[in-house]
Amino acid sequence: MIYADNAATTKLSPTALAAMLPWLEEGYGNPSSLHSVGQAAAQALAQARETVARCLHCRPDEIYFTSGGSEADNQAILSAAMAGKRQGKTHIISTAFEHHAVLHTLEKLQREEGFTITLLDVHQDGVITPQEVEAAIRPDTCLVTIMYANNEIGSIQPIAEIGQICRSRKIPFHTDAVQAAGHLPIDVQAQSIDLLSLSGHKFHGPKGVGVLYARKGFPLRSLIEGGAQERRRRAGTENIPGIVALAAALQEACDHMEEHAAQVTALRDKLIAGLETIPHAALNGHRTQRLPGNVSFCFEGIEGESLLLLLDDKGICASSGSACTSGSLDPSHVLLAIGRPHEVAHGSLRLSLCHWNTQEEVDTMLREIPRVVEYLRNMSPVWRDLQEGERSYVIQ
Repeated sequence: MIYADNAATTKLSPTALAAMLPWLEEGYGNPSSLHSVGQAAAQALAQARETVARCLHCRPDEIYFTSGGSEADNQAILSAAMAGKRQGKTHIISTAFEHHAVLHTLEKLQREEGFTITLLDVHQDGVITPQEVEAAIRPDTCLVTIMYANNEIGSIQPIAEIGQICRSRKIPFHTDAVQAAGHLPIDVQAQSIDLLSLSGHKFHGPKGVGVLYARKGFPLRSLIEGGAQERRRRAGTENIPGIVALAAALQEACDHMEEHAAQVTALRDKLIAGLETIPHAALNGHRTQRLPGNVSFCFEGIEGESLLLLLDDKGICASSGSACTSGSLDPSHVLLAIGRPHEVAHGSLRLSLCHWNTQEEVDTMLREIPRVVEYLRNMSPVWRDLQEGERSYVIQ
């Protein structure tokens, strides 16, 4: 089996598993308990917080553990929105191709709280400019939230430049760094980031645990009421095994980031070059300003779902876009945002690699994917119509 869906989730690393196991077996104490078993868990929690803070270049008391990236996104955005509303500011800037954890939260604020949302258009390469962000800022802007790297097409945004603009205008800046964490360098101080979300299972940590970084002094609002955990910002007994494993996985990813990025980028570029030889195929996202392991293509005249099923039958695990919307029949909002026609957006393929993928696996994918695309096109009446001169859309 070739696993090429690491943007959806990653295999748990042996390092993370080894760090996790003791806290599933003998270290099962509640960190709020005063006895020795509980205090051992509390110490592990504190050490994990220090590790994550070190990786993000922030203070340990600016780290809050959550159930994942979606919760962290929600808490960051809602906190900033409510803080802004108390000051009479109800305008938020984001982009049209954010993860739905961000977009749906913004829609809720617009619908239920009367906020005005500006969703910046992204260019064909999936990148916005700092100047576009600055031009959208109004006197009542209370938050800018822009993802670090897109989960479908891999394009990386100019986060530091956007952060500097927001800092100079005293506007909180949040970035959904779920796809970036562990794969790209992050320094929340140097990049002027006020709020940042990440999720453990995107960098070989466990599922069900994430992180919200909130700059010291930011008025963070609790989404879950109950106990006093996470400095009264997130009630509920802490998931010590998951938190410890997340910290171990993030530290490991940061320690080997340069090495892994070089290895995976070489595989990515070889895969892109090979897939571009398929007729009427187009790369989605920026050619170089993209995540090391992300390969996203549209193939004219086919359906993405059929492509995935046939590839799976050949032992290749891939996706057509975000795993969070894989049950939807609608085309990807990300691909529509970068200008792909509906018909073309339906024929998308995302391959996301990690350092455990090999040259041999890339060779296999380059052999099998063109065959499957050709087979599906031969079976498609839509493709036959297009070939007969009735083409109504075309990939540019």
